[in-house]
Amino acid sequence: MRRVVCPGSFDPVTFGHIDIIGRAAKQYDEVVAAVLNNVNKRGLFTVPEKLDMLRASTADLDNVRVSEFDGLLVDFCRANGIETIVRSLRSVSDFDYELQIAQMNFRLSGVETVFMTANPQYSFLSSSLVREIAQHGGDVSSLVTPYVQGRLRDKYEERAGA
Repeated sequence: MRRVVCPGSFDPVTFGHIDIIGRAAKQYDEVVAAVLNNVNKRGLFTVPEKLDMLRASTADLDNVRVSEFDGLLVDFCRANGIETIVRSLRSVSDFDYELQIAQMNFRLSGVETVFMTANPQYSFLSSSLVREIAQHGGDVSSLVTPYVQGRLRDKYEERAGA
């Protein structure tokens, strides 16, 4: 079985993430969309909220499993029998950063990294931009699913009321 991981913080999951996960799902037997539980970084959403949104966003992809990890991605790969990491490249600066990580992951564990170029429709898209637009009441309907859009609205309303 050819199993890969698409790791990320997914804070929140965007159409760019979903596009890469979906494209990987067409090429591999199983895709694990893995949410990083980074205790040093406080995101907008909790890990359980991110997992929920990611599951809802990939529910129509039968060979996608959603999971979480902390620590080194290569340790998660070893524990789950994953030999390949799939990462998206939006720009040359993404490549510079991702290449170093890919080389280190290979050196540490022999895990390969496959790069997929971002769909030009989403090449500008990042979770941080989505959060900023949503925080100021902007329209993110073309950037995230309706479910994620609702969760963003609820989160910012909750924060405004606190």
